[in-house]
Amino acid sequence: MGMTAWKRVGVSLTAVAVIAGVAGCQDGEGAKKAAQAPVEAEPQLQTHEAVTKVIQAAYEKTSEAKSARIRMTITMPAAMDGGGTMEMTGVQGWDPAALDISMKGSLMTAGDPDAPEQTRMIMLGDAMYMDMGAARAAEMNGKRWMKVDLKGEKGQEDLTGGLQSSVNQDPAQQLALMLDSPNLEHIGAEKINGVQAQHYKGTLSFQQMLDANKAKSATLSKAEREKLIANVEKIGLKGYDTDVWVDAAGYPVRMVVGMTTVVGTVHMKADYTDYGPKATVKAPPAKDTYDLSQMLKGLGES
Repeated sequence: MGMTAWKRVGVSLTAVAVIAGVAGCQDGEGAKKAAQAPVEAEPQLQTHEAVTKVIQAAYEKTSEAKSARIRMTITMPAAMDGGGTMEMTGVQGWDPAALDISMKGSLMTAGDPDAPEQTRMIMLGDAMYMDMGAARAAEMNGKRWMKVDLKGEKGQEDLTGGLQSSVNQDPAQQLALMLDSPNLEHIGAEKINGVQAQHYKGTLSFQQMLDANKAKSATLSKAEREKLIANVEKIGLKGYDTDVWVDAAGYPVRMVVGMTTVVGTVHMKADYTDYGPKATVKAPPAKDTYDLSQMLKGLGES
């Protein structure tokens, strides 16, 4: 498998991490208070107390929905291996975590003449499956689906970048994370895709994420905590800027997250619709799948 194909695998794993949320120490305990009534359009800016109630309510409703249809765009800075954009559409499920999305964009095709214009990715629990395309299938005895174990099997941690601890995060947890922001604020009313919504914003540094989650962090061993911090430092994550638009029913219709790193800011914009449909995500047929861990094991033995 060529280096450009390996790059696409790394990009896909990064996409999983971005979708999931990199704040692996966040458990949303601060948001588990009683939800209030859905947000209504207001002519004036809401108070901090009112904003907190709205985000709490959105957290509760999103948690209960467990899935939604998503349309997402990720933009990475040029310093990240040339940077570029990636567009994703499909279904995201949480509790349990699941994805079935189609991806396209310059991040997926740069420098690879054999790369398909669109690639499908499936995630079920700790396993990710990526459709590598017909050209790669010809090199792998007709098997076009590659399986990657996100638990961090030996030989795969460098590929996953240590981000496997974050794959169970979800949009509800992003809302929970916002509640820990010391400067959570209401920006005003806007229309998103024709839907009236209220715009809210919050920011957090990584240290503030840790400080705001002392209860969860206390359950980690010293080694686990050190590994978490080392993983975040590895990608240079400095903090989060999160904007969310909540509709009249109390659901987020758009989230924009800016993750500040040492090499620039990763931007993610996600539009959510159809909350609640069952995420019927199925793994590809075994006969069409090859396991990356077995490939790496074979390379190591040889």
